[in-house]
Amino acid sequence: MSDGIRMTLAEVRALARRKLRAAGLAGDHADAVAETMVAGERDGCASHGIYRLLVAVKSLKAGVVVPDAVPVVDRPRSALVRVDGGGGFAQLAFARGLPALVEAAHTHGIAALALTNVVHFAALWPEVEAIATQGLAALAFTPSHAWVAPAGGTKPVFGTNPIAFGWPRPGGHPFAFDFATSAVARGEIELHRRAGKPVPDDWGYDAAGQPTTDAAAVLDGAMRTFGGHKGSALAAMVELLAGPLIGEMTSADSIAADGARGGSPMGGELILAIDPAGFLGDAVAEHMARAEAMFSSIEDQGARLPSARRYAARAVSEADGVIVPRALYDDIMNLGDAA
Repeated sequence: MSDGIRMTLAEVRALARRKLRAAGLAGDHADAVAETMVAGERDGCASHGIYRLLVAVKSLKAGVVVPDAVPVVDRPRSALVRVDGGGGFAQLAFARGLPALVEAAHTHGIAALALTNVVHFAALWPEVEAIATQGLAALAFTPSHAWVAPAGGTKPVFGTNPIAFGWPRPGGHPFAFDFATSAVARGEIELHRRAGKPVPDDWGYDAAGQPTTDAAAVLDGAMRTFGGHKGSALAAMVELLAGPLIGEMTSADSIAADGARGGSPMGGELILAIDPAGFLGDAVAEHMARAEAMFSSIEDQGARLPSARRYAARAVSEADGVIVPRALYDDIMNLGDAA
């Protein structure tokens, strides 16, 4: 295609690793961060794919990220796991805490993982999917920078504040969803800006508090929550669960700490894992079958399960690769390589 570069997922992975390492990110961090970018491209989510390489490198160059941070895992209570990410990207901190979270959930029936002192820039579905493949139900929450106005207001208070959920399915991909409590992911607005495309007038406000279709004006003003007061309430919940509850920043704290450097959000993430066997014992198979019956009742009437589109895109990209827009590819190549 004249407007894009076809790449295999292995090529996307190698490119991401190379550029991240060239920007100074330590090898174990680069490998973990690259996998989330591959996941975005693989699953047809361009706003969380290789485009995020530009975001990550910008954060590195701005000094927002500790490039060689060493995550430290501890257990404040038997069912609680905490990982101090040391100011590094969240991906490696999650990877280091995941085994302890899974063990604690299987042992106690329910467990929680708090990631603290980390930098975020990606989606949450890789986390909940990884947990669900261990036979556990999962919930994940994280604030971001204060980019989003509360319902009834026009000034930023919340982050995009995603919520993710994963449910294990016997013999298949987990049921998983991951959505921002804002009307749209911030990366989607940025992709519109890059393409010179207007955004819907209900995505956000300009700096004067007026609705606008100018993507750049929304990025400089305030985004909206989805669903009015309902999204606003959920955003506030995320701020509390992944902020004060675990001793971490709110979205307002995060953007203040950034100090106009333009880096990715800093703060924490709360992840819950629940073992169905904790409640059900030997009746697990019976009740998991009831869950499958619900999924069938949705699909049998032509409705689509959340995550089904991602899994369909995954099957295609794993076989045929992905198309990276040429302008984005050029920007990535211009990041430079290590000497």
